[in-house]
Amino acid sequence: MDIFDKCYKYDDAKQAIRGGYYPYFIPFEASEGSEVLYQGRRIIMCGSNNYLGLTTHPKVKEATLEAVRKYGTSCTGSRFLNGTLEMHEQLEKELAEYVGKPAALIFSTGMQTNLGTVSSLVGRDDVVILDKEDHASIVDGARLGYGKIERYRHNDMDHLERVLKSIPETSGSLIAVDGVFSMEGDLAPVPDLVKLAQKYGARLMIDDAHGIGVTGQGHGTAWHYGLAKEVDLTMSTFSKSFASLGGFIAGDEDIIHFIKHTARALIFSASPTPAATASALAALQIMREEPERVTRVNQNADKMRAGFKKMGFDTGTSCTPIVPLLVGDNVKTFMAWKALFEAGVFVNPVISPAVAAGRQMLRTSYMATHTDEQLDRVLEIFEKVGKQIGLI
Repeated sequence: MDIFDKCYKYDDAKQAIRGGYYPYFIPFEASEGSEVLYQGRRIIMCGSNNYLGLTTHPKVKEATLEAVRKYGTSCTGSRFLNGTLEMHEQLEKELAEYVGKPAALIFSTGMQTNLGTVSSLVGRDDVVILDKEDHASIVDGARLGYGKIERYRHNDMDHLERVLKSIPETSGSLIAVDGVFSMEGDLAPVPDLVKLAQKYGARLMIDDAHGIGVTGQGHGTAWHYGLAKEVDLTMSTFSKSFASLGGFIAGDEDIIHFIKHTARALIFSASPTPAATASALAALQIMREEPERVTRVNQNADKMRAGFKKMGFDTGTSCTPIVPLLVGDNVKTFMAWKALFEAGVFVNPVISPAVAAGRQMLRTSYMATHTDEQLDRVLEIFEKVGKQIGLI
């Protein structure tokens, strides 16, 4: 048997390409944040995680260029060896302060942050407990560890408690959960999670990839609930609000020290580039100096949720800049995506099995830099397409 047989037989994406409704790997010619250019057409971007609109901020761009001038394009080595710059440690110090933790550690990607953190903490006699809607990076980190994996129904605290009760006292346990869930834009019930973790002696890690810059005046979901100290570990990426690439984990100094010396995803990977580090630092400075961006992105999301609901769309339990429009059918989701794209709006089509059957959706997300005129135009196009496809 040829191991490549599965590759030759895989035809799902090719069928979509032939049918003209393939929505992935679209090569944009240019990006101005809230708009992109595709084959000469300007398209309003409502499918990006650039929540604060900082990828085109002059201070971020200049900091990135200055870092390249000073340090070059790469550190060409692991943080363990030649790959640590003073700038890396400065960013770690400032991130820890921003999320209310004693220490932080940066990784080259958000995916690596979760892979390295979870797999290094969860050993053979330990248990990692996941919400069924957790991001794939948390799931993969759990799989890389040698411990047992338990899962509970999305935001179902009764189910979580039953899982916790079943764990032997001799096992260490880590609850790892998204703060803001990336598909439907709802929040984890952090106060309940903290209570259950403390009751059963578990540790709690919040993945705030979509929370930092958005919730808790920008400081994240734990901060939003006033529980930054009670949450043991806070994780986030740089590829959303930080307008860069990378990620970090923050917590007590001894915990971060342990991860720093045992996480294979850190030890055996090149360190974040000077450009990526400098842009994240600059973005963090802007978050502190311009808190009105956090207010604006949430105002934009509130406007869109209200507009969609008025038309008859189901936006689920979203309360963040991620606003899903539930469609419930694979074909209609792709049809709507294509009609929206041709009319000048980019969104993300999400179909099963990426989401449960019946939860297929058009995932939209908003930026602080979207103008009222752009958002009004998006609503106008959605209403037309929604009626055309039979969604409303």
